[in-house]
Amino acid sequence: MPEPGPSPLQSGLPGAAARFGAHVLGSAQAHASGGLPGLPAGPGLPFPSPSAAPPTPQTPPTLQTTPAPPTPSPALRRLLSGPSGLGTAGLHPARREAHPAPAAASEPGAPEPGAPEPGAPAAGNPIPGLYYHPVPEPDPVRVEEVSRRIKAWAVDEVDLFPEDWEKQFDGFQVGRYMVACHPDAPTIEHLMVATRLMVAENAVDDVYCEDHGGSPIGLGGRLLLAHTAIDPLHTTKEYEPQWVRSLQSDAPRRAYSSAMEYFLAQAGPSQADRYRHDMARLHLGYLAEAAWSQTEYVPEVWEYLAMRQFNNFRPCPTITDTVGGYELPADLHAQAPMQRVIALAGNATTIVNDLYSYTKELAAPGRHMNLPVVIADREGTSDQEGYLKAVEVHNDLMHTFEEEAAALAAACPVPSVLRFLRGVAVWVDGNHYWHQTNTYRYSLPDFW
Repeated sequence: MPEPGPSPLQSGLPGAAARFGAHVLGSAQAHASGGLPGLPAGPGLPFPSPSAAPPTPQTPPTLQTTPAPPTPSPALRRLLSGPSGLGTAGLHPARREAHPAPAAASEPGAPEPGAPEPGAPAAGNPIPGLYYHPVPEPDPVRVEEVSRRIKAWAVDEVDLFPEDWEKQFDGFQVGRYMVACHPDAPTIEHLMVATRLMVAENAVDDVYCEDHGGSPIGLGGRLLLAHTAIDPLHTTKEYEPQWVRSLQSDAPRRAYSSAMEYFLAQAGPSQADRYRHDMARLHLGYLAEAAWSQTEYVPEVWEYLAMRQFNNFRPCPTITDTVGGYELPADLHAQAPMQRVIALAGNATTIVNDLYSYTKELAAPGRHMNLPVVIADREGTSDQEGYLKAVEVHNDLMHTFEEEAAALAAACPVPSVLRFLRGVAVWVDGNHYWHQTNTYRYSLPDFW
């Protein structure tokens, strides 16, 4: 079918960020130090003078802590507020306002305000008290095409699942998930990069760790061998053929190997290395959770949150630039303020999963650890109080994420930084949208 164009709701974001960023970067680099403004203690950065002449390109900037600068100009505030207009409420890296008040009741027989178009998935119910930003329904043309392509890949290319798992695969609704999280992807193939990796990661989690025969026993060995599909083995000519054959030996390794091959066709070397690093973090988190399961140890709340910083969604938003068709330079990605923003985004989105999957996990065999369960056990609360406290933890993480993202955008208004920050924020919002609306997988506890 013809290649659908970018989502109209965000098609102007990259250009707007680039125009502003080029102007600010040219002025900022004129400073004698050759660096960009340092990271302020809070949001705020004066808009530089348009008369400042761009200097000769210099070494990429290093972010440093500096005293808080003056109140930001209206131009900077407009940039940080993101696009305006219908359907753009969730496209902002640092939104703080409360949710809009419900619209007046419509006439009998009319659609509810904000209801999806006919044929769209049910909206589901957001968790009461949860801090989040609504997002527009993902482009249905893209959703349909991504859904078609990912199933063809899973069935025909990597033989990912037996026939009796097909309903669960369809119920995951990964096409809608990825289109909601990456509305600025320039092509369907860019979206497919994220979609294959997401499906492969879930296959490893399900088959090695959880739902479909997973076990903590021997998990380290399985994960290590699967990780070589992402971070390839460099060995002798005698033993390399055996390793190559091993990559086709089970569904998770086939999925990792194939998804990584497609990813490398779109990603630069530093983006690929970044992804490998974040997947190693993910696998380390799997192992920590498995170790606690084997010893029947219930971690302290802070220990659980430490594990969830590794066993979380971070590999997904960290590739937002690859999916968007651009690259955040490695030296800017590696800066501590950027790493903090990415970590906070991953932590907040992962607690969203704990909250929405709570009843699903309670119904599964055994005792599944999630934040509400750990809080109730370690702090001696009721199940309801533990759940509501977990909502507060999520909200604190979200507010901190948005504050830090806004400060970083003000401190380092480079086009790729601004676009990456917005991409991560949109991923956070899209992740919540998918959890809220995927009523096939999730339902809320009766705590209100």
